[in-house]
Amino acid sequence: MTTAAPSSTYAGQGVNLALATWVSAINFWAWNMIGPLSTTYAADLKLSSGQASLLVATPILVGSLGRLVSGPMTDRFGGRVMLIAVTLASIVPVLAVGVAGTVGSYPLLIVFGFFLGVTGTIFAVGIPFANNWYDPARRGFATGVFGAGMVGTALSAFFTPRFVNWFGLMTTHIIIAVALAATAALCVVALHDSPAFTPNTDPVVPKLAAAARLRVTWEMCFLYAIVFGGFVAFSNYLPTYIKTIYGFSPVDAGARTAAFALAAVIARPIGGALADRIPPKYVVLVSLCGTAVTAAVAILQPPADVWSAATFITLALFLGVGTGGVFAWVARRSPANRVGAVTGIVAAAGGLGGYFPPLVMGASYDAVENDYTIGLSLLVVVTILALAYTALRLHAHEPAQKEST
Repeated sequence: MTTAAPSSTYAGQGVNLALATWVSAINFWAWNMIGPLSTTYAADLKLSSGQASLLVATPILVGSLGRLVSGPMTDRFGGRVMLIAVTLASIVPVLAVGVAGTVGSYPLLIVFGFFLGVTGTIFAVGIPFANNWYDPARRGFATGVFGAGMVGTALSAFFTPRFVNWFGLMTTHIIIAVALAATAALCVVALHDSPAFTPNTDPVVPKLAAAARLRVTWEMCFLYAIVFGGFVAFSNYLPTYIKTIYGFSPVDAGARTAAFALAAVIARPIGGALADRIPPKYVVLVSLCGTAVTAAVAILQPPADVWSAATFITLALFLGVGTGGVFAWVARRSPANRVGAVTGIVAAAGGLGGYFPPLVMGASYDAVENDYTIGLSLLVVVTILALAYTALRLHAHEPAQKEST
């Protein structure tokens, strides 16, 4: 009987990680197609601040809750099957949102935006896929690189408004749908599960229940809801924020949002790699501290364009480092046979962390003073609470948690 080589020596791990990262990127682009156009929809359909916020937040909700299922299903069927399945399932909602936008129907945008959320479940698939290709000492790097697929939000913020200007609304959605189909076809040919992958055929509900009994699950949910949720919320709502506060056009607001998302994407693998070298706790502490400070600065509405850009790009860097650090911590502390289930729950919490802030920002916007002080202040307060909890209650060196019986 032969024993498989350690995962760090598996041939093709770099190619498979790179391809999975691209799958994540194109799905994140699709997931974020409403956000960059939200100001256009708001103007054309005469939406209130609350209605526009709901439009932005709806895909986030479904993409978040769907991760509760996609993570455990990855444990059972493998990342290859699930990455292809989610990508194919994203095509129809992308086209449907294009149709709804073309006919100018707010109710249809909400309904089809709901189904567009399926694209956001890709993250809970890719994390266990990447974990299986690498040994524990390099999983912070692997999950950080896969997490760089968040660049899809930057691509969407930058290119989607431009594509609409160049090609038209419906054609833009057709282009993304074709890209999704081509990506799925490439995965059929070139993507493979790690030789280390072993299907976990336990029923999904008991698997989630077992993961929910782990303390690590809820601690990481809390932290990830802040760092990844903050990234998702700003990536989707920043075009509205920038246009409202600073008066930029949708294209210019999209370019600045793209810079924010790109900074977070660059920082994520750095956070993961740092967490391979030092305890993830310290990476997360730095992230939370920086997030609280820069969010407090944002309350002051630094003037455009240099100071406001510096504030939000710095915020993005801290959030990105935190997302890499948290998921390196998840991989280190979770039982090996529950990584997919724990990942699904934590990723769902991260998405939900991004669902509520746009609604809060829209509901708390002060039209008289033209500011979002309440929403940003809540981010500062929650981040400080997380910082205190991480510093005082979580241990820097803690082995993988055992399941309770």
